[in-house]
Amino acid sequence: MTIHESPSQVTAGEVKVSRRTFLGASAGALVLSVGLPGAFAKLQAKTGEPGANVAAFLEIKPNSQVLFRSPFIEGGQGVFTAMAQIIGEELDVAPDQFIVEGAPAGQVYQILNGMRVTGGSMSVRMSYDTLRKLGASARYLLLQAGAAKFGVPAEELTTEPGFVVHKKSKQKASYGELAATASEFKAPSKLELRAKDDFRWIGKSVPRIDVLDKSTGKAEFSIDTEVDGMLYAAVVHAPHLGKEPKSWSNEAEVKKMPGVDSIHKLPGAVAVVATSWWRARKAVEALKVTWETGKDSRFPMPEAFSSAERIAHLKSVQEPKLTGEKTGNTTKALAQAAQVVEASYDAPYVVHGQLEPPSALARWNDDGTLELWIPNQAPEMFQAHAAQVAGIEADKIIIHSPLLGGFFGRHFLYDAASPYPQAIALSKTVGKPIKLLWSREEEFLRDAVRPAGVATFKAGLDENGKPIALEAANIGEGPGGRWFGRKEGKADDSFLEGIRGKSYEYKNHLVSDIRVLDPALIGFWRSVGHSMNDFFYESFFDEMADAGKQDPYELRLELLANKPRQKHLLEQVADLSGGWKRGPYTAKDGSKRARGVAMASPFGTEVATIAEVSIDKEVVVHDVWVAIDPGSIVNPAVIKAQVEGAVALGTSITLVEELTYENGQPHARNFDRYPILNRSKMPKVHVRIIESGEAMGGIGEPGLPGVLPAIVNAVCVLHGQRIRSLPLSKTQFA
Repeated sequence: MTIHESPSQVTAGEVKVSRRTFLGASAGALVLSVGLPGAFAKLQAKTGEPGANVAAFLEIKPNSQVLFRSPFIEGGQGVFTAMAQIIGEELDVAPDQFIVEGAPAGQVYQILNGMRVTGGSMSVRMSYDTLRKLGASARYLLLQAGAAKFGVPAEELTTEPGFVVHKKSKQKASYGELAATASEFKAPSKLELRAKDDFRWIGKSVPRIDVLDKSTGKAEFSIDTEVDGMLYAAVVHAPHLGKEPKSWSNEAEVKKMPGVDSIHKLPGAVAVVATSWWRARKAVEALKVTWETGKDSRFPMPEAFSSAERIAHLKSVQEPKLTGEKTGNTTKALAQAAQVVEASYDAPYVVHGQLEPPSALARWNDDGTLELWIPNQAPEMFQAHAAQVAGIEADKIIIHSPLLGGFFGRHFLYDAASPYPQAIALSKTVGKPIKLLWSREEEFLRDAVRPAGVATFKAGLDENGKPIALEAANIGEGPGGRWFGRKEGKADDSFLEGIRGKSYEYKNHLVSDIRVLDPALIGFWRSVGHSMNDFFYESFFDEMADAGKQDPYELRLELLANKPRQKHLLEQVADLSGGWKRGPYTAKDGSKRARGVAMASPFGTEVATIAEVSIDKEVVVHDVWVAIDPGSIVNPAVIKAQVEGAVALGTSITLVEELTYENGQPHARNFDRYPILNRSKMPKVHVRIIESGEAMGGIGEPGLPGVLPAIVNAVCVLHGQRIRSLPLSKTQFA
């Protein structure tokens, strides 16, 4: 663990940096560092080029190591390594010479059209060009410094990893030697970038730069942070969101427990501060609290809420429909169809269940600033919200963004779903730094869960069993509309992702959004709407194919005839699996098996998936083959690892994961009642990466959506009946 000393802050504009770091440049310890923070926002506004200010992002040390302040947060998805590859390619520094850390909150780091969010598989694909320009700019400055040092024109110089070289005189200088001088120059707005054929690190399987520290316990997460003089806190929340603590009957008894400092009322919770977290937890759980209905909760949980009743209600709602996508006239085509196929599909609530439970460390400093060490996916959003909570200006909030111990969308701003407002209040009241950690039980109670959902489908088939019309309606509420708003009378595109935007060509196609507000606290989850919508759509596709006596793989190929990229990908996954065969068939071990196939187009990436399963009282997933086309590639090894992880999570929510609510409370409060995929049930994963050259897509999430329908479609071949509800553990198999 690292002990963080209380800093003396130098403040200028949008970025804060400690005085010790600020003065480091004058001592020769660093250059191209955060030297004049106040100029960052002005420079960005003047040039219109996010990332143009090399000094904000890069710091070259005397040993020529490069510190990169990343606009995006590393949570296991490999973005720190990918960014080191991208910048290093143009800067001429090997990725293993980079130190990467999350950048502080500041306007200069908002390089995604004026914002900064780690999510939506956006980090690398949306910053690729900016980061290449950043590396090229830094290299240009170093070449100018080399020219000044050697007394030669910069045009005569070149670089090799970590050095500026003058071949004629056989002189060279390390980046560390030149950095101080380099900071005195300015880079032009346009620079020539390295040709793709000359790439040394982009497109290569470069080892992850964070593996060693994570493997040896040196990597620091929010849960690891400590500061001098801090105390620990634990909380117990009201059983229902919207309830408030009224009183407790055993205060004297709890205060006598070992290490207890104080007891506090918080919005929707009670807290105990103590000398260790375990002591705080035992004490707060011993409190006998009386709860009452509050007045201010935005999303109060009805005490009679039931997830089963929620699904039943969604299935009963048919209007009003908002059109999200339309081609032709489905009403007319369905009326003329030789056969009409209808079905309703549903998927449950699921938790994030990330490895690192939520935590926050808050410290009020003598200069009036508030320092927060918190897991987050959007530092500026958290900074602005923390300022509201604390009642101070945003520029007095210092956000530290440690590595994330898993997130999948968990660390966005959700009402009542994060501990840092509680830590702020406790630290101010107690007058000491407070480290607050939620137990897993409190995490399950206050998680912003993946919403449950229902989709209805109606397909019209001609006399040959081919589809001539398809209608789909998604029913419920998505996190995009809840947290970022939606226009009245307009379909929520984020809610429909995975149902709209499919690549199949129909003459008549209609996708609708039926909004039904969700009583539960909902949030973003890995692949967001795709995590259930592709299951709905691709499963019904097979049901439609079966009704028309069509092979689902061949029918997909037919409907992708004018989509060469997707058609090629489907053919590639079939080839990867040894050739398409649906089954049932007998495997070498004597088990009866079948295969299912699915397509998905999440976050700018195209994916085709095939799964092979058997049933032995329960579903066994043997192999999953994934062909993925992200357009352009930065690190194939990271892509493969992300696909493997996505398959694991996709298999888990297909087979066993489900959060149920009874009487307004989650049935599961820990993993004892919320099963996840056992490693013995993990299928073999086979990945083929296709680089089509199209615009770069995302990687962290796209591997998941196709897994669910591929498995279910295979299971239905063996089961003989169509399964329309997840997880599969609810289905009885003979």
